[in-house]
Amino acid sequence: MAEVASLPTSGEVFFDSRGEGRTLRVSWHHADGLVVLSLWHQGVCVGSFRLGADDVPALVEALVAGLGDGYLPLVAPRAS
Repeated sequence: MAEVASLPTSGEVFFDSRGEGRTLRVSWHHADGLVVLSLWHQGVCVGSFRLGADDVPALVEALVAGLGDGYLPLVAPRAS
């Protein structure tokens, strides 16, 4: 079994809603101009994606747009 690498100091871990030890790690590698998105299952990295730092704003914009499009009716203020 592969040894689990510790998360860099500049990053975040997100837990999959399905559980079972699934996580998404986001780690910044500033010296390389990258953010790495890696998929983990029970402590083992099963896939990764290296995104150039210049492309991060477009990814964030896509996530925000999708959140707004999909959830706007759920977060709209209730009528009094």
